[in-house]
Amino acid sequence: MTGSVIEVKDQMLSIMDTTLRDGEQTSGVSFSETEKLSVARILLEDVKVDRIEIASARVSEGELNACKRVLEWAKEKGHLQKVEILGFVDGTVSLDWINSVGGKVMNLLCKGSLKHVTQQLRRTPEQHIEDIKKSIDYAQKLGISVNVYLEDWSNGMRNSKDYVHFMVSELRKLPVNRIMLPDTLGILDPDETYDFCREMIETYPDVKFDFHAHNDYDLAIANVFHAIKAGIRCVHTTVNGLGERAGNAPLSSVIATIKDHLKMQTQVNEKMLTKISRLVESFSGIRIPTNKPLIGEFVFTQCAGIHADGDSKDKLYYNDLLPERFGRTRTYALGKTSGKANIKANLEELGIELDNNALKLVTERIIELGDRKETVTTEDLPYIVADVLNQADAEPKIKLINYSLSHAMGLHPSATVSIRIKGKKYEATASGDGQYDAFMNALKAIYNEFNKPLPKLLDYTVTIPPGGRTDALVETVITWDYKREFKTRGLDPDQTAAAIKATMRMLNLIEM
Repeated sequence: MTGSVIEVKDQMLSIMDTTLRDGEQTSGVSFSETEKLSVARILLEDVKVDRIEIASARVSEGELNACKRVLEWAKEKGHLQKVEILGFVDGTVSLDWINSVGGKVMNLLCKGSLKHVTQQLRRTPEQHIEDIKKSIDYAQKLGISVNVYLEDWSNGMRNSKDYVHFMVSELRKLPVNRIMLPDTLGILDPDETYDFCREMIETYPDVKFDFHAHNDYDLAIANVFHAIKAGIRCVHTTVNGLGERAGNAPLSSVIATIKDHLKMQTQVNEKMLTKISRLVESFSGIRIPTNKPLIGEFVFTQCAGIHADGDSKDKLYYNDLLPERFGRTRTYALGKTSGKANIKANLEELGIELDNNALKLVTERIIELGDRKETVTTEDLPYIVADVLNQADAEPKIKLINYSLSHAMGLHPSATVSIRIKGKKYEATASGDGQYDAFMNALKAIYNEFNKPLPKLLDYTVTIPPGGRTDALVETVITWDYKREFKTRGLDPDQTAAAIKATMRMLNLIEM
């Protein structure tokens, strides 16, 4: 890296999140009107990012309606200047579209490399600037402020630097609020990012620059880090790293890096990062990898027994990424690498105390199950303890006697369920949107008889082994909320039957 590193400690950085525009370019992702409004509201009011980009102009009728809803809400809440829409150098078309939905900020997509302007647009640099001027003039007449994306800026800096400088020199003369520097194809490394951003900042100290990273080489976070070190004061993110191809810089990782490594501040509320990540996961249908930093299911889970032992003595395996910062808790996995400290921590969570000999026997059983590749959860522990110690009350208190499920085309599925609770038989029939939903509605009818609530279902995942066998065992894992969050699983060749087994395990757990 050339040049001196700018002192960044204690400075404030702004975040522009583009989940609802660039993130929606993830293959298979399309947010509904209600989903866009929900994500926009949480990003601005709960997570507290500085700006959001919600759409591209002219995309579809659905996009138009979604933008209207978001912008109506933003106007009511005083957020209009924080909501931005991508527009194109197309005369008045994009601007008329943005104006029709109530938008007040356009991010104008211009060309940041000579190759793009000459080969895609078939224009000279001078012609492109004249076209941009016409768009900006029209935007002013409509009362719409303008930021500019220099698309393919990273390739422009590599291969046509004179063109980039021509564009920035001309754009700074125009009423443009910010010039946004995208690594459109995700080609940059951290050294290039630093040098190119530094060159922009030193040459044009009066211009406000944003940096927009893509993750094609898995360097988006590193490039954001070096852009900030070079002097960039606004960076772009997406929730969960959504985006075209390999995605963009993940919001959660960017925030942690800014705070812990650069010692800078943002307005973002860290405790809300898990909430928005789970919401976008649900709306997008794109599962968060279990090992994804900060937001993955297992990133605050210690597996090795030595780690649990060290944590219990003096938090020896803690770092600055404390789960409480992000609204989460530390857990200790159960498996073949578990030690007594792991298992003791999980037993304490359930309120179970064992003497040393019993703890040793339970540890040996869990290691044995782990060797057989069987999944062991905290919720399995009461059963394992009862089995290992030959306890008489291991028998489940709630038994499924039988059930009947029916599904006919054009009719709602129905279920008749018969269960025994502490020796007494209960039966109910109900319909639902699916066979499992009908089963749950029948259960609710039974539980309503003695005014007992059922846990809230938070998540439902099905795992089918690869290979295409129709008789393969299906694993269904259901996440519940009942005073705390917990999971149960069922295994069966039939998906609904597997879900019912997981549900019966849940019923017995809450009885315990």
